[in-house]
This record gives sequence, structure tokens and C-alpha cells, in this order.
Amino acid sequence: MLHILLHFAVPAVVAGLFFRPQWLKSFLILISTMLVDLDHLLAHPIYDAERCSIAFHPLHTYWAIGIYVVLCFPKQTRIVGIGLMIHMALDLLDCYV
Repeated sequence: MLHILLHFAVPAVVAGLFFRPQWLKSFLILISTMLVDLDHLLAHPIYDAERCSIAFHPLHTYWAIGIYVVLCFPKQTRIVGIGLMIHMALDLLDCYV
């Protein structure tokens, strides 16, 4: 439950601190990057509390994370890239907790 809470709280803090003029729009974009978890539907079972998402699900692989890093640089894709990187960081943290 804490993991899911962090997927909302961390983007809210980032949007509030770094994208204040358009806080709500930025927050909604950051939250929308949770759609990357649709790749969990390809796994069997769909949810396994003992499974680490990183390097297992297709949109959580290292090559995909590399693309997300690149998305952080152009202004047009920066918020999406940051949202995806926050998501991957939180999923990685979940692997160790």
C-alpha cells in the first residue's frame, strides 16, 4: 500500500516544487506515466508480491529505462521522462524493501 501511495505522493511533491506555475497539469502528466504498468498484464500471475518489476516486465527493462532517461532532456518530453524515471526508481526501491 505504501508503494502505491508513493506513486502519487512523490509526483505531487515534484510537481509542486519544480513545476509550480502549471502544478496540476504537471501532476496529471506525472501520474499518467503509471500507465507503464500495463505491461504487468503480460505476466503470469499478473501480480506477484515477491517479483521485482525492474528487468522483468517489458516496459521496465534496462533498454526502456535508457529511453526514459533520454526523454528527460528535451523540453517537450521532460515531464513524461521524469514521471517514468520516478516510477522506475520507486519500483526499484520496492525490489529492495
